[in-house]
Amino acid sequence: MKEFEYQLQIIEKHLDTFGHVNNATYLELYEQARWDIISSRGFSLEEIQSHKIGPVVLDLNLKFQAELRNRETITIKSKVLGMKNKYAMEMEQQMIKSDGKVASTMLISFGLFDLKERKLLLPTKEWNEAIGFES
Repeated sequence: MKEFEYQLQIIEKHLDTFGHVNNATYLELYEQARWDIISSRGFSLEEIQSHKIGPVVLDLNLKFQAELRNRETITIKSKVLGMKNKYAMEMEQQMIKSDGKVASTMLISFGLFDLKERKLLLPTKEWNEAIGFES
């Protein structure tokens, strides 16, 4: 499967009162990386709103492994692992510190959702291409 990399700098708005990244912010940053993947590959917010079909998170497991601090540059690596069932795919995402240490790992299951019918769809060719999934 194709692996994607998204680089960003941790900034003050990401921090909690302890001076490290707030736990909920990890989810936002991982989502930012996923949007970067699909938007750059033809599955933008405009496309989703136009066709009324888009991604939906089904479940996730987030593991914190090393502290992230202010002004650190990190890389988020994302890769689809495969189909979890006929509707859901599983992706692994990791936040990697500049020294190579893994700061967190998230396993996330997601599907393609029909906004009009309010139901999950089988993955389309366009969706598979947008997330780098090769069946």
